[in-house]
Amino acid sequence: MNFRGLFLLTALTSAASLVQCYTFPEFSEKQHISFKEDISVSRHGISASASIRWGSGNPPRQVDYPFQNTSLPWDARVDDLVSRLSLQEIMVQMARGGAGEYTTPAPAIPRLGIPPYVWNSNCHRGDQGAWGNATAFPQSIGIAATFSSKAVFDVASVASIETRGKHNDFVKAGSFATHTGASCFNPMINVVRDPRWGRIQETYGEDPYMSGELAANVLKGLHGNHDRFVRVTGSCVIFDVYSGPENIPSPRESFDAKVTDEDMHMTYLPGFKKCVEAGTYSFMCSYNSINGVPACVNKKTMTDILRTAWKFKGYVVSDQGAIEFVISKHKYLHTHVDVAAAAVNAGCNLELSNNEPFNVFMSIVEAVKQGKLNESLVRQRVKPLFYTRMRLGQFDPPQTNPYSSLDSSVVNNPEHKEKALEVATKSFVLLKNVNNSLPLDPSKFKKVALIGPMADNYGQMFGNLPPKQSRSFAKTPLQGLKEIFPNLQYKPVCHEQTKCTELRKETVQQLSENKDLIIAALGTGPVVESEFHDRENLELPGHQKELLQDIIKYKGSARLVVLLFNAGPLNVTFADDDKNVAAILECFFPGQSTGDAIVNVLTNKDGKNSPAGRLPNTWPLTLSQVPQMVNYSMKGRTYRYMTGSALYSFGYGLSYTNFEYQALSLEPKVKAGQDIRVDLSVSNIGSVDSDEVIQCYLSWKNKSLPVPIRQLGYFERVHIQAGQQIQHSLTIKAQRTAYWKDDSWVISKGTMGLWCGGQQPDQRKSAHSNIVYADFEITDSITYSDDL
Repeated sequence: MNFRGLFLLTALTSAASLVQCYTFPEFSEKQHISFKEDISVSRHGISASASIRWGSGNPPRQVDYPFQNTSLPWDARVDDLVSRLSLQEIMVQMARGGAGEYTTPAPAIPRLGIPPYVWNSNCHRGDQGAWGNATAFPQSIGIAATFSSKAVFDVASVASIETRGKHNDFVKAGSFATHTGASCFNPMINVVRDPRWGRIQETYGEDPYMSGELAANVLKGLHGNHDRFVRVTGSCVIFDVYSGPENIPSPRESFDAKVTDEDMHMTYLPGFKKCVEAGTYSFMCSYNSINGVPACVNKKTMTDILRTAWKFKGYVVSDQGAIEFVISKHKYLHTHVDVAAAAVNAGCNLELSNNEPFNVFMSIVEAVKQGKLNESLVRQRVKPLFYTRMRLGQFDPPQTNPYSSLDSSVVNNPEHKEKALEVATKSFVLLKNVNNSLPLDPSKFKKVALIGPMADNYGQMFGNLPPKQSRSFAKTPLQGLKEIFPNLQYKPVCHEQTKCTELRKETVQQLSENKDLIIAALGTGPVVESEFHDRENLELPGHQKELLQDIIKYKGSARLVVLLFNAGPLNVTFADDDKNVAAILECFFPGQSTGDAIVNVLTNKDGKNSPAGRLPNTWPLTLSQVPQMVNYSMKGRTYRYMTGSALYSFGYGLSYTNFEYQALSLEPKVKAGQDIRVDLSVSNIGSVDSDEVIQCYLSWKNKSLPVPIRQLGYFERVHIQAGQQIQHSLTIKAQRTAYWKDDSWVISKGTMGLWCGGQQPDQRKSAHSNIVYADFEITDSITYSDDL
């Protein structure tokens, strides 16, 4: 049996969780699938019984109703479909966002030929959670470190192709289990404001502008480029003011984020606004309250901002269990009827519950009866759900939709494997490189040791919520390095993986003595930092600092290279300062290509793998610089508002070559609201071909304004050959010169500064390249809404 046949057969088996709803006959891939649907009051709140047959998982294509007429506009088709639904049917559709056997799928409506649909899927760096293999790219924080819109787009494209291919096969197999749909809950674009937050790895870093730009490219990659259909739909999560805590010092499910209007608009909202501009199909409302109002019943965020100010037309889905937590955790309201009414009135369209058969949205009909909800509003809320399904092609002939032909055979094909390696290689950030200790020439090192809890730790190198795949697809650091150092020595030295609760000191000594090269593989992994788990501090976990100190003690003249696998910053100041540590390479969680990517960068394989990743979040010098986790003021947080020195700054990263910036040119005067055109030249003045990340930062000379110290205005990753000079033109959007004050955006008359280079200006630790600077004057002032 081929892989796809095995996939389909096993997908059928995985549908056993739906047996209370569906029974399946013996399946043949070439046959239509018959299944009996019996929807009872106890399961879904409605009564219906019908035997139906979907050809390849799709209903018969008879044009019996206007919503099936493909020549009509989308809105007309959606309006017709929703007009034919009873209020009970609408309620069930809005209540079945997953996850689990009781709340997924949104059930079929046989009398209209409407098939089931699964909403609860994830694919932010590969199809997650669904049965079967998937390409496993680096975790999102590593992808962000590429500072490359193209890399982000490529990851999303591959994840989208594989997710849709598997989804098509699941539908053909009649499997509608959790995570088998084509609507992905990503990108996650909450800003990193605290280095201890457990979910840093799922984000794109601390800068709201960069997060928004990357999110827009994720959505572009997910949706595909067809003029009528989308491949999979993206959802920007988690909306909003959600950046920890997970569990320390208080649980996220009841946390109330107190935030000023200025911080809300300057930091927490911009990335989500970019999602609307990029055409996201949905948002996910968060667990926390915002200034006393739980996010999933928050009219200010979901209606006043999202729909009225930003003109968003899609749907909002709750985070899993968030609507139930309005009652049980926040104690904000006390009955299902009241919460259902509050959520729908505020702007929530779909409930993702904790697999509760009678979840909150199953009270929508009762809320209408009690006059707490208007039926016409309920009908409006369900429309974006069916519009999304139409754009996925669920109500059109499959032969008209190119994405209907995708299947699971695309998973982890050679092109996708190569792309995973490319992105992992591009994500690494070189933090230290004394006397050009890297790249390595493997032929010069005969006695090599690999030491540390991340050396051969398959389970931790993917990070939180990894795509499922065969173990054979991935290489650990040990497996990769053994290919260039065949006699490499390795033994486990830590108890309990990266927690390193006990250290085998004698083994460390044995491995460290009489070596030419020692590679230490340290870090956190999801057992230390992840969803549900914040860190109490920034220290290397357990005995890992002692481990590194012992290596230094016993290594003699061996060259010591440290590999770090983590998302949130680590306190490695001692290693950065110690001359015995030759190099430090930040690897994040690289996914399936971990071993090969490490070899590529450590050796600059084929002269094409000079590191050019840059840190997407600030590494503080000490924890004392970081405000309390529960304090949502941006004062003192991130490079935009931090006044002290960092260990490693946002945008920092070394290379195997050096760059020189020259000839910065821009108009000395611009009108308020006018984009800024900039020209400059960049030269690779070293001997190694390499990528470089061009970064431009803005600052306001008038320090009395409510503005950041500086903020990113532009970034782009470019490739420059050794000895080559390139001319680079760029545009900084006028919005980057605006700030929020008195319920409006303001661009003030006055002088601003512009720095361009491969890093921020005035940092404690800098890359070996210069920064060019120019002033420009804004000649007038304007005030505007979100329409600039």
